[in-house]
Amino acid sequence: MTTVVVEADGGSRGNPGPAGYGAVVFDADRRTVLAERSESIGIATNNVAEYRGLIAGLTAARELGADAVDVRMDSKLVVEQMSGRWKIKHPDMIPLAARARELAAGFGRVEFTWIPRMQNAYADRLANEAMDAAAAGVVGVVDPVVPVDPVAVEAPTTAPAENTAPGWTGAVGSPTRFLLLRHGQTPLSVERRYSGRGNPQLTDLGRAQAEAAANRIGERGGVAAIVSSPLDRARATAAAAGRALDLPVAVHDGLTETDFGAWEGLTFREAADRDPDLHRAWLGDTSVRPPQGESFDEVNARIAKVRDELIREYPGRTVLLVSHVTPIKTMLQFALDAGPSLLYRLHLDLASLSIAEFFADGGSSVRLVNDTSHL
Repeated sequence: MTTVVVEADGGSRGNPGPAGYGAVVFDADRRTVLAERSESIGIATNNVAEYRGLIAGLTAARELGADAVDVRMDSKLVVEQMSGRWKIKHPDMIPLAARARELAAGFGRVEFTWIPRMQNAYADRLANEAMDAAAAGVVGVVDPVVPVDPVAVEAPTTAPAENTAPGWTGAVGSPTRFLLLRHGQTPLSVERRYSGRGNPQLTDLGRAQAEAAANRIGERGGVAAIVSSPLDRARATAAAAGRALDLPVAVHDGLTETDFGAWEGLTFREAADRDPDLHRAWLGDTSVRPPQGESFDEVNARIAKVRDELIREYPGRTVLLVSHVTPIKTMLQFALDAGPSLLYRLHLDLASLSIAEFFADGGSSVRLVNDTSHL
C-alpha cells in the first residue's frame, strides 16, 4: 500500500478577503515532496480556503496513485468535520465537505489529524503566497509544482512569518487575536450587585444580547476556537456564538470572574457599609482581597497564565474568549501595557466586544474596546 502525507492550509486576509490555499504531498516518511498545489481563489473566507486546500491535496494524492493518506491540517474545524465529530451547518462548507469526502472515499484509508500551525509550515508558506497573489488581484494557480522526479527536502519545522512587514508599532508577524466578549445580562447585573463566583442565569434580555453578539461574530467569521469561563452566564453566551460559528465551546477555569467572597451579591453601597475600611482600601489597591475573596493581583496572575497558554495553543489565530468584566479588563491591560488604574476606570457593557492582539515578538495592541453596536 502506497501511503502519502497531505498537509494543507488556507487563509483569508479580511475573512472574507483576498484568499488562497496551499497543499503539499509528502512520502510516508515526510522527507520527500511529491507534489505541491497553491492557488489564489479571490475573495473568500478562511474556512472556504482551508477546505479548498484539503481538496487540492487529496486530488494531488489521487493523481499520484496513493492508496492511503494521512491528512495533517491546523484547521480544527476541517479536521473535526471531516472526522465526523462536528456537524457541518454553514452553507458554504457543505458542498466543499461533500467533495472532500468523495475524494477521500477513493482511498483505502484516510486519517485526519490536527497539528499546530508551526508544524504546518510548508503548506502555510504556499497559502501565504496564494494570498499575496489574491491581494494583488491575481486569481488562479500560483506556480504549481508537480515534480516528475521526487524532490528530497528537509521538512520545515517552523512556520514562516505572516504579514511580516511591521506596522508603526514595530510588531512583526501574525498575532494571536482575542475577541473578548462579556456575557449577557443577569438578575444581579440588573440590580448592579457584585457578581463573581455566584452562578446567576441570563435574563431574557441577556439571552437576546448573547444571540445578537453571536450573530455579529458569526458574520465576521475567522474564529478558530471558542473558550469560555466555567460560569453559566458565560457558557450560555458562548453557546450562542458556538451555534453561529458551528464551533464547540471549550471551558477554561482561568477565565472565571473575580471571587468577591463575602461581598458576592451585595451592591457597592452594601459592601462599603459592611466593611468600610477594607472596601475603601480595595478600591485603590489591587493587592487587597475582599473578605474570603480574591485580589485583582491574583486575577492578574491567573489571566496571564490563560493568555500565555492560549497563545501557545493558537499561534496566529483568532480565538473568542467569553468571560467577565475583570478578566476582560485584565487582558486589555496586558495588551495596552497599562497600569492597574485601568481596572477602575474602564467601563465594559454587558455583551460588549473588545479585541486584543498579542504578537510572538512580545508586541501587542488593542483594536476595539466595549463595542455594543450589535445590540
